[in-house]
Amino acid sequence: MSDVVEKLEEESMVYKTLLESTKAIPWRIQWDSLSFSYIGPQIEHLLGWAPDSWVSVQDWAERIHPDDRDWAVNFCVAQSKAGVDHEADYRALCKDGSYVWIRDVVHVVRKDDGSVDALVGFMFDISERKRTEQRLIELQRELEALSFKDGLTGIANRRRFDSVFEEDWEQARRSGKPLSLLMLDIDYFKQYNDHYGHVQGDYTLKLVAKVLEKAVRRSHDFLARFGGEEFVLVLPDTDAAAARELAERCHALIEQEWIPHERSMARKALTMSIGVGTVVPMHGDERLSFLELVDRRLYQSKQRGRNMTVTSDD
Repeated sequence: MSDVVEKLEEESMVYKTLLESTKAIPWRIQWDSLSFSYIGPQIEHLLGWAPDSWVSVQDWAERIHPDDRDWAVNFCVAQSKAGVDHEADYRALCKDGSYVWIRDVVHVVRKDDGSVDALVGFMFDISERKRTEQRLIELQRELEALSFKDGLTGIANRRRFDSVFEEDWEQARRSGKPLSLLMLDIDYFKQYNDHYGHVQGDYTLKLVAKVLEKAVRRSHDFLARFGGEEFVLVLPDTDAAAARELAERCHALIEQEWIPHERSMARKALTMSIGVGTVVPMHGDERLSFLELVDRRLYQSKQRGRNMTVTSDD
């Protein structure tokens, strides 16, 4: 009999040594008393709390980040009561006040009658994984931002314009407030590139974008490069008079910048043609039809001599 006991004790020590040599932290909770009957010594290395300080589930709950505590405790208790094995990720409090991301893997041990006897599980340090996940999220956000940004000028691109214009159109339709749109085109820009070169042309596009940004005074007004030398301004809650005023401000700021343009037939400095439209969208109105209307007015501005604003089809 003593040989059997000795063998069992030896096997128990082997298992204990194996458990305590892993990075995972084993633990066991007696369900009837909700107290720890065992927790691996690795816990002190990871969190700084000595194993003998883990007495009850209250100690476990109090060492969970306040933002994670309610859902983690409620979830684990509910799953345990239901006898369902489960996992939970949460931030665990270290003795020095910092936090470590933990993945708790829990197995429910049942009695012969099916009732819960104990919970056994392993805690894993997943801090590095969480840091990697967060960095991937940040990279994804950066990529999304880049996908909406014009690579040359740094302002929003046509893709972003399409999205914002759709959102503002629907908002104006619901609110019954006017929505204005300005389409702006640099006059004789092909001749500018031919005379000054494409490098200077690119620099000028960036400069014009900065000038137009100065014209926008409200945070919800939106500027984008529509394509080539063409820009667009979306102005929510803006009537026709305010839209016309903004167009004139754009002309004035471009004139103040006085960008030489020897090949322009409008004047010896860079100018812009602008088409303007204002609408209170009604049910059945088409967003793209309104865009085409403003584009026609931009074309009319060019037809009438350029360096001007057209606000109607007269």
